[in-house]
Amino acid sequence: MIFRRYLKGSVVRRLRLFVLLFILLFTQSAPAQQAPSSEEGNAVPADQAARTGTPREMAVTRGDIQMARKDYAQATAEYQMALQSNAKDAPVLNKLGIAYQQLGDLAKAERSYRKALSVDKKLSSAANNWGTLEYQRSRYGKAVKHYRQALAMDPNQSVVYSNLGYAYYGNKQYPEAIAAFGKALALDPSILTRKGGLGSVLQSRTVPDPALFNFLLAKFYAKAGDAERTAHYLKLSRDYGYKEFRSAEKDPEFASVIKDPRVQEVLKVPPSYEDQPSKPLAN
Repeated sequence: MIFRRYLKGSVVRRLRLFVLLFILLFTQSAPAQQAPSSEEGNAVPADQAARTGTPREMAVTRGDIQMARKDYAQATAEYQMALQSNAKDAPVLNKLGIAYQQLGDLAKAERSYRKALSVDKKLSSAANNWGTLEYQRSRYGKAVKHYRQALAMDPNQSVVYSNLGYAYYGNKQYPEAIAAFGKALALDPSILTRKGGLGSVLQSRTVPDPALFNFLLAKFYAKAGDAERTAHYLKLSRDYGYKEFRSAEKDPEFASVIKDPRVQEVLKVPPSYEDQPSKPLAN
């Protein structure tokens, strides 16, 4: 009845009716407001990302999420689920190896890396990660072999050159270690100080005899004329208990920075060798 009155009424009344109908229809059909997407500067929520794509892609995404949460056992389960659709998926096999390695199951990690490389002989990340596994076992010679293999596949990897330097150092091949670190730093000047989470390429961080290691790094930076980093690593070598750290005063490789006040400040402070085991390795 109301609508009939409006239809029979004036033009103004009919226009009002049409506006009212338009508003009613619009509010009924308008979609609910969505959360901002990643294109608007906000990341897509992890649970939403894990529900998009193929079953294989969703399983891999869930595995990556669990790796970020450090739930490595659940990550292995997700990666194994992804491999059910393709047991020869080299990138997923590599990720599975990383998850096993983080769990301390080095035998299963090695099998995963070995299988990944058998599927894709150019997957440098798997060769590198196998190297970190051998480094973890203190098999430094084998680690060198795998790192060199990874660099043969892709020579522009600062992380792998850094890992190679650590392996050479563990194998007491000090000139080779310094050369490898030099190549790593040429590719990425922050490689020895940059911190990052787990990715598909693992990076070594710990070394045997950190006192000598830091002294060698101080010498490397001294040769490059970088007094600030020379002082930093020289101080670390002193604090870790390197009793010959003052040999820098007469070492010709320190000549370009030896008079720098920052270096002199380190050299003039008497060393303290207390609580050595508790000191962290600062890179």
